[in-house]
Amino acid sequence: MSYQGNATDLGDGEVAALLFEYMPKIAAEHKTDSLLMLMADLGRKIVQADRCSLWLVDEERNELWTKVAHGVSELRIPLSAGFVGYSLKTGEPLLVEDAYCDSRFDRRSDIKSGYHTTSVMTMPLESDDRVMGVFQAINKVGENVFFSEKDLERLKLISVYSAKTIESAMRAQKLERYAKQLERKADELKSAHMELIRILGEVSEFRSHEVGDHIHRVAEISLKLARYMGLPSEQQELIFYAAPLHDLGKVGIPDVVLNKAGKLTPEEYERMKAHSIIGRTLLRDSKTDLLCMASDIAGCHHERWDGTGYPDRLKGEEIPLAARICAVADVLDALSSPRCYKPAWPEEQVKEEMQRSRGSYFQPELVDILMDHWDEFYSCYRPEGEFAKKGLLPPVK
Repeated sequence: MSYQGNATDLGDGEVAALLFEYMPKIAAEHKTDSLLMLMADLGRKIVQADRCSLWLVDEERNELWTKVAHGVSELRIPLSAGFVGYSLKTGEPLLVEDAYCDSRFDRRSDIKSGYHTTSVMTMPLESDDRVMGVFQAINKVGENVFFSEKDLERLKLISVYSAKTIESAMRAQKLERYAKQLERKADELKSAHMELIRILGEVSEFRSHEVGDHIHRVAEISLKLARYMGLPSEQQELIFYAAPLHDLGKVGIPDVVLNKAGKLTPEEYERMKAHSIIGRTLLRDSKTDLLCMASDIAGCHHERWDGTGYPDRLKGEEIPLAARICAVADVLDALSSPRCYKPAWPEEQVKEEMQRSRGSYFQPELVDILMDHWDEFYSCYRPEGEFAKKGLLPPVK
């Protein structure tokens, strides 16, 4: 299929009009393939060619390629092949009247497509002192059979603009690919980081006779509370991943105290209380938001709203919010689940204890949320509930 242009060459005003027509389209296009088509169309109209194509260098494959060439699909040729290869190698434009009379002509494209090339122009695409490709026009249409020096000048004008525009688009696409690679790497690192956090949280439970799923249940309950408090999604996520580290300090508690079935002596209880300080100490020097929050939770989840908790007897909003939330989740789970020293409490008894602790142990608003949505929270512990479905409850004995 041939391009049917005007019978005579365009005047300077018509060329300017075409440039103003195409410039907004080109400026708005960021995909290289589409950009090549726009440039090829613009070049074909301005120099009155039957076909135009932009050849770019594929450095990895040492080839010249054109994704868009009028009348044909993608073509690939060696870097040194034909008129295009000559312009690429020398950096010089070409103005050829009869391709078949020129030894530099590579006939393979004509043979492959069944096309007959006569007059040809090539113009190197130069950017940053390097030739990145070649703009090629084939077969003059209209009254003039051959391309002229004026056509070559116009092709040079388009080539300069094309080179800068395509270079910018290619850099933008390269940056986009790089950004996506960084995003994937960041996701991978985040997944690995969260997995390490999970394992770290389970370390404290591993030494205990209790079921290690306690930390996951506390995380789930903490997340629900954070959502109902209307915290930003980023804060919700941090609380969910930091909550499992609330008892990390238990790694420093002796087994004889940690796994004692009976009531602890006053001395043993003091040893057990030290897990808050140990956990906070292990995490406090971190520079990440997640582990900083985990340090707050580990150190403060046994503080009480009325100031009678430990280790620092913080009161009210002196206690970090994440620790206040985790404290509610921790006690709810401790009462609702069996431990080595007790069976799970009945639901009504758990509910009464949580209500009784409103304003003393817990922030009143958090208990109100728990009571307003009690069935949703406690249903997790029922045999058909969320925790059972996720395998986070010990088997019923």
